[in-house]
Amino acid sequence: MLQFSRMAASSTISLRVMGIDPGLNITGYGVIERQRQGTALVEAGVVRLPRAEGNNLPLRLELLFKGIQEVVEEFRPEVVCLEEVYSHADYPQTAVLMGHARGVICLAARLARVPVFPMSAKRIKQSVTGNGNASKLQVQRAVQQQFSLPAPPRPPDVADALAVALCYLNSLRIAANAVRRSSGSLS
Repeated sequence: MLQFSRMAASSTISLRVMGIDPGLNITGYGVIERQRQGTALVEAGVVRLPRAEGNNLPLRLELLFKGIQEVVEEFRPEVVCLEEVYSHADYPQTAVLMGHARGVICLAARLARVPVFPMSAKRIKQSVTGNGNASKLQVQRAVQQQFSLPAPPRPPDVADALAVALCYLNSLRIAANAVRRSSGSLS
């Protein structure tokens, strides 16, 4: 069910973050670490769920829950960041279904005692590309560049998940800089 692409991590860990791009067909996830020498990719992959046939939503949610639970147990993130539900007036049912996916993801994190931080798609794109309206390809390329990958992460759900985690780390960096400036540490 889970596809792993492992990369060795340094023994000096300052913060491990798991980003998730929720979906009911494919849920992307990425685990990254902020280390002294920079940000490192630990793990990235997807949880693939069976195609919608009849009323199998409960089964798909169970499999999503177990898949996320497995990744959280194995990689022990200190924080889980989750892309917020985007709703479009023409597709209100999609937002409802995505709410189900986000719910089981939040439950898996909660049961592991890992705090969850939601982030808007616009904020994520702005953080990693500098453009809140960036395309999927722009996000993939930004993530590719950040981690010096030979090709953009595929499927795009993996890049989106890594972008969520990067956005969280970037927001911590911005907050820390603001605190230093206000205390007079920076000029």
